[in-house]
Amino acid sequence: MTIVPKHAPAASNPFPIFENSELYQMACQQLDTVAEHVDMDRGVLLRLMKPKRVLVVSMPVRMDDGRTEVFVGCRVQHSLTSGPSKGGLRYHPSVDVGEVASLAMWMSWKCGIMNLPFGGAKGGVACDPAQMTTNELERLTRRFTVEVLSVIGPRMDVMAPDVGTNEQTMAWIYDTYSMHLGHACPEIVTGKPVELGGCSGRREATGRGVTYCVLEALKELDLWPEGATAVVQGFGNVGSVTSQELHQRGVKVIATSDRYGAIHNARGIDIPELIRHMERGKLLKDFPGADPADPDEIFTLPCTVLVPAALERVITEKNASRLRCRVLAEGANGPTTPEADEILADSDIFIIPDILCNAGGVTVSYFEWVQDLQQLTWSEDQVNSKLKELMLLGFHRVYSEAKSRHLPMRLAALRLGVKKVAVEKIKRGLYP
Repeated sequence: MTIVPKHAPAASNPFPIFENSELYQMACQQLDTVAEHVDMDRGVLLRLMKPKRVLVVSMPVRMDDGRTEVFVGCRVQHSLTSGPSKGGLRYHPSVDVGEVASLAMWMSWKCGIMNLPFGGAKGGVACDPAQMTTNELERLTRRFTVEVLSVIGPRMDVMAPDVGTNEQTMAWIYDTYSMHLGHACPEIVTGKPVELGGCSGRREATGRGVTYCVLEALKELDLWPEGATAVVQGFGNVGSVTSQELHQRGVKVIATSDRYGAIHNARGIDIPELIRHMERGKLLKDFPGADPADPDEIFTLPCTVLVPAALERVITEKNASRLRCRVLAEGANGPTTPEADEILADSDIFIIPDILCNAGGVTVSYFEWVQDLQQLTWSEDQVNSKLKELMLLGFHRVYSEAKSRHLPMRLAALRLGVKKVAVEKIKRGLYP
């Protein structure tokens, strides 16, 4: 059932291309809950419920064996009120418009919390990059870029890496866009190689941001990192960097996982050695310094910090009551369902919501965008210092909001993010 905002009249939608998505309904349910705690004009609420623009494209790609495959992708721009829309591009078999629309909405709130001059956007292509060659991925990326040329630009919509994409993907987008423009335009994407105008520390930014939030939460709970343990679900870019950063600060990472399996070692996993193991082309589940584990069961291991750092909706009403962590740090987008949130509300778990916890990536993307526009270069120390400053500022804004208004951390974060965008819409007015 499509969720209709309680403060807005119901209206039929002749184009329900994303509203049947459970993830999109989850995002709308969160927004509707926020509306109960913010004095919001119902017209503004309706505008926030719908993405500004949805472009769905099909891309015929010639594969290496000579056959033609047709892939489907999309770019969703939730809001253009605060500035150009900003958000990642993901390649994954499960990508659909509902998922992408939800992520674009959350990106708007994330930029609002961090006071960044962006609206939210997201893009995706339904494909499995692990089953494609580098040449096939390049042809797919360049074709996708051409198909969305009309809606992207450094002052319109700026892409970044996400699940299944990386610096090389962004380099291809940068080159394709620049070739059509007639001159180099590095500010069209962020998360690109440093050699092409990328920002030092961008790849590690999301994981570092998660770590800064975790350490601040431990401080508020009077817990020391040296005596803490962590379970990190997902060992991709965010999970691996978070694991490494926590390990360096004395936190024992006792379990982690990826798409192929999970591992557990109660005495702590040697994270640098695990990274070297995987850099040699070996699978995480075959790491000799830990025992195999059930990927679903690592959520319920006793630990100080649980970091879901993979895909959405992994903490549900089925496992929420069995979590045995003190801090839940949401490195992934939308890892906790509303039903699970209701269960966790009765626990003593300190939740660092996704739109705050994983905001490090878009924050350093902002640094990169500014550097490219101004033709400046920052050192990695400058980037990390400014990232830490803004992440801690965001954390304490949300934490103070939660304490002063007696709200859960997620609702406090959403309230701040939504209110900023809503106020900007009211100030700008409605055209025409």
